[in-house]
Amino acid sequence: MTTTEPEAPLAARPVSGITRSEVEEFLYAEAALIDDWRLEEWVELFTLDCTYEVPATDAPDTDPGQTWSLIHDRRTMLEQRIIRLKKPEAHAEFPHSQTSRIIGNIRITDRLEQTLLVEANFIVSRMKAGKFDQYVGRHYYELVPALEGFLIRRKKSVLAHDRLDPQGKISFVL
Repeated sequence: MTTTEPEAPLAARPVSGITRSEVEEFLYAEAALIDDWRLEEWVELFTLDCTYEVPATDAPDTDPGQTWSLIHDRRTMLEQRIIRLKKPEAHAEFPHSQTSRIIGNIRITDRLEQTLLVEANFIVSRMKAGKFDQYVGRHYYELVPALEGFLIRRKKSVLAHDRLDPQGKISFVL
């Protein structure tokens, strides 16, 4: 993982020609990378100016610069989070959680000049140390068409929980 790599060039085709099926395949591939703990590959799906956010469950629409969030990372912090998660010293994730993601109700909500706004519901089932948890919510993406697929400029994962107990910590990537 490095932040010195050049940004992937935009695709030659306009966003108006992109199908929901293409977006679905991309989101399914992203989910598989996370479930397989291929996090170094996953972070490469993000632009260098990306934002990855999981807002507080009681204030999902507030400005993350003005309030507390569970996660609010730019690219460098996202890379550091992955490095920490993969270390044996990260007791919350060593051994790693087993996760299974279901992504559905994928919709392209807007087509801007060079980006797509996409929403998708999610269920993440997590198994660790004999405990089973489920997290549900909605992802909000800003996707940039790239030569091969897309890059994620922004990902916001809003949990549909009024609190995290009994689910506990968010020590893995949503």
